[in-house]
Amino acid sequence: MRNIFLLSLGCSKNTVDSERLMAQAAASGMIFTEVADDADIILINTCGFIQDAKEESIAETLAAIRKKQEGLVRKVYVMGCLPELYRKELGEEMPEVDGFFGTRELPEVLQAIGAGYREELLDRRMLLTPPHYAFLKIAEGCNRQCSFCSIPKIRGRYVSQQPEQLLREASLLKESGVRELNLIAQDISVYGCDLGGKPLLNDLVLHLSDMEFRRIRLLYAYPLNFPMEVIDTMRERENVCNYLDMPLQHISDRILRSMNRGIDCAGTLRLLESIRERNPGIRLRTTMIAGYPGETREEFEELLRFVEETRFDRLGCFPYCHEEYSPAYRLEDDVSPEEKQDRVAELMELQEYISQEKNREYEGKEIVVLVDQVEEGTAFGRTEYDAPEVDNECILETGNFDVRPGMFCRASITDSTPYDLEGMVIGIESQ
Repeated sequence: MRNIFLLSLGCSKNTVDSERLMAQAAASGMIFTEVADDADIILINTCGFIQDAKEESIAETLAAIRKKQEGLVRKVYVMGCLPELYRKELGEEMPEVDGFFGTRELPEVLQAIGAGYREELLDRRMLLTPPHYAFLKIAEGCNRQCSFCSIPKIRGRYVSQQPEQLLREASLLKESGVRELNLIAQDISVYGCDLGGKPLLNDLVLHLSDMEFRRIRLLYAYPLNFPMEVIDTMRERENVCNYLDMPLQHISDRILRSMNRGIDCAGTLRLLESIRERNPGIRLRTTMIAGYPGETREEFEELLRFVEETRFDRLGCFPYCHEEYSPAYRLEDDVSPEEKQDRVAELMELQEYISQEKNREYEGKEIVVLVDQVEEGTAFGRTEYDAPEVDNECILETGNFDVRPGMFCRASITDSTPYDLEGMVIGIESQ
C-alpha cells in the first residue's frame, strides 16, 4: 500500500504537522494522491478545538469508513487533536478505523502507514499551501490557562523550537520558492522563554529578515508579556509586515478575570496605545468571543464600544463553545445559542462598517499585492496587511500583464467592499 489520501483539517498549526508527515512518508516511497478513491489509505488529521471542527472531523471520518466498507480504500487512520481528547470513545464508536494517533505521535503514524521516521528529515516539509507562502511553527503547546481553551490538554506544555532548527527549516522553504513566511504558534509572545529565560521572538524575526524573505508575518500573539521590541522591528524592517494578529477575546474586567487572561481592560488599552505609538503604520487583527458564561448585555455592549473606539483593521468573532476539557466547563453555559449568534452578528456588523471605512482609504491609491491565484484575467491576492485564508482579498484585472501566482504586483485600487479591494494591475515588481 503506497497511495495515501491525506485530509488536513483545522488550523495552520495542523497544516504544518501534515506537511512534516508527508515529507517523511514520501522519503519512504509513499505517494500522496488528491483523490480519495485513488488511495490505498485515507489519513485524516483532525481538529478538536470547537464543536463545529469536531463535527467536521467526525463527518469526514465516517465518510472515509464508508469508502473502506465499499472496498474503495483498504485502511483508514485518524490522527491529531480529536484522538488526543477522545481516543477511547472514538475507538469504541468507530472500530472500523485502523488506528488513532494523538498530536505527538508522528513516528507511530508513519509506522502504521508503512513508512519510517527519520530524524534528519525533521526540517523537511511538503507544502499544502501554494508554493509562494508557508507557515513556520515556532513553538508547540501552550502554558496559558485560558478558561475557554482546551489547547494545553491537546498540545501539552509550551516548547519553543530551537532557533537553529527554525532557521534551517526557513532556509529550505526559501530555497523551495517561499516568498511569504507566516510565523505561528499557539502563543508567539513567549517564544524562547523556555530556552534561555528571555523572549527570543525579536531575535528570530531579525535573523529571518536577514534571509531576505519578501514578507514575514506574525500571527497569534498573546497580549500579556508581548515583546514590544518586535513592534520596532516591524517599523524598521521593510520585509517584516506591519501587521500583528493579537487575539484579545474580550474587554470586560470581570470576563477577562474569569477567562484567566492575565490582563485587564486598562492593561489592554495601554498595550494597544503603546503599540500604535511605537508604530503608527501598524495594522492590528484580533478575535473576540461572544456569549461567554455569564456575559451580560451590559458587558457585551462594553465590548461593542471597545471595538467601535479601537477600530481594529481586522477582526473575527466566535460564539463561546462549552468545551468539556476547558476550565470554563465548570461554569454554567447560560447564554443561549441563539443569543450567542445574535451577538456575533451584531459585533461583526459593527466591524463591517469599520472595515468599509478603512478600505475606502485605499481607493485611488497604488499598493503592492502578492498574487495567490489567477483566473481568466483576474488576479486574487493580498496586501502585507492580509494573512492567508482569514483576511481581505484584492481582486485585480490583469490587463495585458502576464500575472502568475507568487508574483508581487503594483495595483491601482478603484473600488472597495468591507472585506475586498478591487482594482487593476499596473506593473510587475522585480521578482
